[in-house]
Amino acid sequence: MAHEDISIDTDDLQRRMDGAMTALKHEFASLRTGRASASIVDAIQVEAYGQMTPITQLGTVNVPEPRMVVINVWDKAMISKVEKAIRESGIGINPVTDGPLIRLPIPELNEERRKQLTKVAAGYAENAKIAIRNVRRDGMDQIKKAKGMGEDDQKMWSEEVQEMTDKAITAIDRALEGKQQEIMQV
Repeated sequence: MAHEDISIDTDDLQRRMDGAMTALKHEFASLRTGRASASIVDAIQVEAYGQMTPITQLGTVNVPEPRMVVINVWDKAMISKVEKAIRESGIGINPVTDGPLIRLPIPELNEERRKQLTKVAAGYAENAKIAIRNVRRDGMDQIKKAKGMGEDDQKMWSEEVQEMTDKAITAIDRALEGKQQEIMQV
């Protein structure tokens, strides 16, 4: 039987692997490296208008200088709520309110905090690898369950899924290495 007749949805597997990589990049972006980044507030939700709302929907987030994030809150009534959400978020930055602006001065990271962050980054990378291996397992299960697939086709599909997995794991390792270097940079 020609292998075009029986196929494994490698596009779906690739999409899921890419999703794990995208999630990892988002997690890496939320790690504070001593350099200001607007993404530092991405995950912070504020109780606004009766629901939890991301800060980015309540004001403009800018990075005017390397160690400062500024949030221009559109609704004056929300300023104290945004400030409180930042304080309680655990990002470890004390907001400074100046009229409609909330300034987030990014402190220098000490050596100990840098080492902690590299471990957190490694944890994020490991979770992404687990997600990739789960996608790989699903792909291999699809191959095993495919009815009427010959041994040669099974081997060919297995190799393709393994190759996708290896590429994804390598990309994660590279991303982690880059992030850890960025964190350790003084």
